[in-house]
Formats: sequence, structure tokens, C-alpha cells
Amino acid sequence: MRLQIISTLFFLFFAVPAFSMPTTLGFDKTAFYEAMESEKISDIEAQLIIIKNSTIAEKNAYEGALLMKKSGMVNKAKDKLHFFKIGRVKLEAAIEADKDNTEYRFIRLILQEHAPKIVKYRNEINEDSKLIKSNFKQLPSFLQKTIAAYCKSSKVLKID
Repeated sequence: MRLQIISTLFFLFFAVPAFSMPTTLGFDKTAFYEAMESEKISDIEAQLIIIKNSTIAEKNAYEGALLMKKSGMVNKAKDKLHFFKIGRVKLEAAIEADKDNTEYRFIRLILQEHAPKIVKYRNEINEDSKLIKSNFKQLPSFLQKTIAAYCKSSKVLKID
């Protein structure tokens, strides 16, 4: 496990192309979205370490999202609920502080679409989808490409 985390960190720092997305103190949005798509807990852990050590303004949103993703990967029900609750609080606080941040709303939509029904985290899907669609053309090209790629597998988000 430790070797996987070290290998992942090495990859994130040295193998991710410099032109992918600007980084801030080791944080790279490309790597964040790759971790969100990954099914490996080591990818999530590596990104959590990077985010915890960063000074980015979006820290709560990204950390919250990763914790919520991690909740679906741990074995114990107690841990699942713990990580989901902490992550939800962080992400929702970030959204509350910046309600019109389309990227935060996109991240929440991803999590809502994949959240188990038992956690009752699906109330904002339509609102988030509408905001993403209405702001899509004003988003940075990296985020537009990320959203367009996600739309191919999404059941709730379609961009024309």
C-alpha cells in the first residue's frame, strides 16, 4: 500500500504533462479528476495528501469530493458514513461560500449521480445540471473538456 502511494506521488509530480493544467503547489486538476474517476483508493489517498498540503482556495471542495469518493471504497460501513459526512460538509461549505462556482456544482453533480440512495444526496441534481449547462461556454477549456467527457457516461448531464 505504501509503495503504491509513493509510486502514485512520483507519477503525479514527474509524469503528468506540464501543459495539462496549471498547478498550484503540486495540485493539478487533471490528476484530481483522474483520481475522481479512478477505482483505486491509493489514487484518492495521493490526491488527499497533495490537497491537504496545498494552499489552494478550492481546498475544501476538492478534499470534500475526494473524501466522499473514498467513502465508497472503504469496507466498514462506519468508515463509509464517516468519510461521506465529512466530505459532504466540506463540499457543501465550499458551495455555500461560492454558490455560482460551476466547477463545484459539477463536482457535486458527479457525486450525487453516483451516491447510494440511502445517503439521500440527490436533491440538487437538476439545479446543478442547469447551472452547468448555462455557464458551460464561459468555463475554461480544460473544464469544458472534462465536463464533455463526463457527459458521455452521465445519465443526467448532457451538453449540446
